[in-house]
Amino acid sequence: MLTRGYSLLSMMRAWLPAHTAAPPIEKNHKTEPVLPVNGTTSGQNVLVVGPSWIGDMMMAQSMFKLLKARDPSCRIDVLAPEWSSPLLARMPEVENTIVSPFQHGQLLLSERLQLGKSLRHNQYTRAIVLPNSLKSALVPFAARIPRRSGFVGELRYGLLNDARKLDKQALTMTVQRFAALALEPAEALPDELPVPRLVTEQIAIDRSLAETGIPTPGSPVIALCPGAEYGPAKRWPSRHYAAVAGHYLDLGWQVWLFGSAKDKPVCQRINAQSDDRCEDLSGRTTLGQAIDLMSLASAAVSNDSGLMHLAAALDLPLVAVYGSSDPGFTPPLSRHAQVVSLGLDCSPCFKRECPLGHKDCLNKLEPTSVLNRLSELAAEHD
Repeated sequence: MLTRGYSLLSMMRAWLPAHTAAPPIEKNHKTEPVLPVNGTTSGQNVLVVGPSWIGDMMMAQSMFKLLKARDPSCRIDVLAPEWSSPLLARMPEVENTIVSPFQHGQLLLSERLQLGKSLRHNQYTRAIVLPNSLKSALVPFAARIPRRSGFVGELRYGLLNDARKLDKQALTMTVQRFAALALEPAEALPDELPVPRLVTEQIAIDRSLAETGIPTPGSPVIALCPGAEYGPAKRWPSRHYAAVAGHYLDLGWQVWLFGSAKDKPVCQRINAQSDDRCEDLSGRTTLGQAIDLMSLASAAVSNDSGLMHLAAALDLPLVAVYGSSDPGFTPPLSRHAQVVSLGLDCSPCFKRECPLGHKDCLNKLEPTSVLNRLSELAAEHD
């Protein structure tokens, strides 16, 4: 792996002089001298290389907020997949989204270096690379950004000159790991990290309602998010979601089912089990529209998924259902969220499918547990 890393750096040395002068490459593991980022530095121009999952991008907002709290004049641009543009547009801390043209897993060395070269005119003073892959550090290197921070990951010494070893025992949560990169290497995290918050505007909400053909709700809405891109081991059964839906429908609420086109089959099952009384939005909305419409909800229930993190960032009363994943690692970041989990000996297993074949961690988690938590949240909200 080390050989691979240095041969890649050698290739870049050969490529860059033909196009532009390359910055020196450190062959040791030391960090170049940098200015402190302790609240006295001002006017930073920061490029963040963002993650590729909705939930991770939401947790990155805590880092954006931390950067802004320490230096209100700093400018934050995010290099991220195109799908993330409407998400980042609803984060006030982000100045610009630079769309990454690269698909997941693609190296495309020359193209990445060329993109970095094209960003030099932005005169970034710092880069923060959130993914751990070697290729994710190429653009900041080629952009000649003076300080390039990130965890060592795939032996990225040289590409990163502020390469840090990840202490998984000290930084147990994803949001902590992202936030730590906004600080100095030896600096402790604050006792409380800023929580993600998406900002929606009424004009955008009205437009999303019109574009999806949904009338402005005249009764409370509960948002149900039964999908999970990672795999079926994260999905609470459709019959349990249908039980929650039926309870609220009988109370006069509207039930909106959120998800991508891949979640259409499970949303259709829930709707069928609820006598077709739900509004099935799966596959009917863009990410931006989903955010705008979800902001109209009075409560939400979700698996551990990207939509769960959106609901938390919209500050909805939220019940998050966990089975194969660990609520201590990627919890919903909201004071109005509660987690339900059976905590069986076999969970969390972090598998896409249940290795034991029974998925008891979710099948045996009864709807009454979720309904009770929703009632508690409603009482707190009143």
